Amino acid sequence: MATEGGGKEMNEIKTQFTTREGLYKLLPHSEYSRPNRVPFNSQGSNPVRVSFVNLNDQSGNGDRLCFNVGRELYFYIYKGVRKAADLSKPIDKRIYKGTQPTCHDFSHLTATAESVSLLVGFSAGQVQLIDPIKKETSKLFNEENSCQHLWKVDWNEERENEGSKTSEEALVPVQRLIDKSRVTCVKWVPGSESLFLVAHSSGNMYLYNVEHACGTTAPHYQLLKQGESFAVHTCKSKSTRNPLLKWTVGEGALNEFAFSPDGKFLACVSQDGFLRVFNFDSVELHGTMKSYFGGLLCVCWSPDGKYIVTGGEDDLVTVWSFGDCRVIARGHGHKSWVSVVAFDPYTTSVEESDPMEFSGSDEDFQDLLHFGRDRANSTQSRLSKRNSTESRPVSVTYRFGSVGQDTQLCLWDLTEDILFPHQPLSRARTHTNVMNATSPPAGSTGNSITTPGNSAPPPLPRSNSLPHSAVSSTGSKGSIADGAIASGVSKFATLSLHDRKDRHHEKDHKRNHSMGHISSKSSDKLNLVTKTKTDPAKTLGTPLCPRMEDVPLLEPLICKKIAHERLTVLIFLEDCIVTACQEGFICTWGRPGKVGLMSAPNQASSPGGTVV
Repeated sequence: MATEGGGKEMNEIKTQFTTREGLYKLLPHSEYSRPNRVPFNSQGSNPVRVSFVNLNDQSGNGDRLCFNVGRELYFYIYKGVRKAADLSKPIDKRIYKGTQPTCHDFSHLTATAESVSLLVGFSAGQVQLIDPIKKETSKLFNEENSCQHLWKVDWNEERENEGSKTSEEALVPVQRLIDKSRVTCVKWVPGSESLFLVAHSSGNMYLYNVEHACGTTAPHYQLLKQGESFAVHTCKSKSTRNPLLKWTVGEGALNEFAFSPDGKFLACVSQDGFLRVFNFDSVELHGTMKSYFGGLLCVCWSPDGKYIVTGGEDDLVTVWSFGDCRVIARGHGHKSWVSVVAFDPYTTSVEESDPMEFSGSDEDFQDLLHFGRDRANSTQSRLSKRNSTESRPVSVTYRFGSVGQDTQLCLWDLTEDILFPHQPLSRARTHTNVMNATSPPAGSTGNSITTPGNSAPPPLPRSNSLPHSAVSSTGSKGSIADGAIASGVSKFATLSLHDRKDRHHEKDHKRNHSMGHISSKSSDKLNLVTKTKTDPAKTLGTPLCPRMEDVPLLEPLICKKIAHERLTVLIFLEDCIVTACQEGFICTWGRPGKVGLMSAPNQASSPGGTVV
């Protein structure tokens, strides 16, 4: 583990850290915040979130940044490591009354230098579609049509931002017909210019189309598919309206979801502590995992779609294999809840002897960021090949990071000794007192991590109700538009699949007959999710939730305190790492060799904030 500071106090905020690549350094002049740079009073407010988009303009400075602080939403040109941030000239700033922005996402497919589509979710349940370049508000979802008018006042913020104008908007708290709970996550569906998915703290997700209206009455639903702890309904109406689909997943809030790099699968984490991975097109459950305890708060996919990392209230990061549907490692370094996990595609490397496999070069991993279906179709074959004892030698290092409410940034390396346990495990267990709830094996200090019996463990059973035999069966093809489903559902299939760009759907997912009964009849029972409450004591020690001593324990490569308030953002960019804390400061950390690119600052005042 990289060390720094020697005798410095543990609670001192770090401004640099070292890994095997070199020195990462905080760039104070690249800090973004509210124009007055005053720390935000975060009591009772929603987490600060950050979204990026590249407009691909000819100036070479096409990166744009959006972040929310309290009831404010800002849109800036992001200059990264190249130039100092100019906070006096936001492209757009909005102040909301009656609700607060909670999350947002740009449409990368439609972004141009003249226009960009930004979805914003709110604490009162609404979703707004805005264009911060044109300073327009086009649509509001989850509101009565008659109340979708927003009043807007332009006014000069002379004390903070002389000469600049700010939009103040009031989202009138009227009846929300679809869902009244807080929006926890909103994302555009990969490959689509019009479909987007919204998760709420009610535990529901909704699929919308920006081209369709929401209707003036509460939607009526009919059951599409039902399985273990989930149900999916379609909207029953004479004309197509939003939402197209309603997902009810688990118990408690649905805290976050993430699409796989190829857009085929959807990983969801909930307050009930479960990770659930669905085939998005066929609406089928692929696999599940249970946290060690408490809710899961965040989730991300590896760049190649082979692994999923989660974090949550157990203070752990958990690595789950998509191919084997099992936990392969846990990492302990945080002292409080883990709020964000993210893979670093620019440091991750996978090298194989097979020329058909991708290498760890920068060019290849640029391609990984833009996975297409044609490339991702070979994911399953690569997984089975790598897990085979006859596979060729593999050199694998996945880099991912995590930030938490303990104000710490942790970086982790996931290497082949963890990914392929038939090879000798050499990583030492340094945290012998990680969890008080379990007793690690005696004499584990300084010893290498080994699986029980010091031999290659057999593959763990799939951690859900879908057996291997069903997946490999030669039954009917798994499309939601088959004969067992109502004709109204095929209308959704047409919308969702034809709407996506360059998606060559090959219907390669086989029908699972162990799935809950598919009903084509309308149902008044909208909450048909199987309410078999899982006893944590019964899941511990099973493939759903292995004991601590049953899986390798990762130690962080670095673990540094970088803020005074809890951290809420971690994004890996090509030349820097971006973090943000609840006080509203967005910080840029230059990668090794990139720090010297900073131009002379054009602001005389030194940046305020928590990181100095």
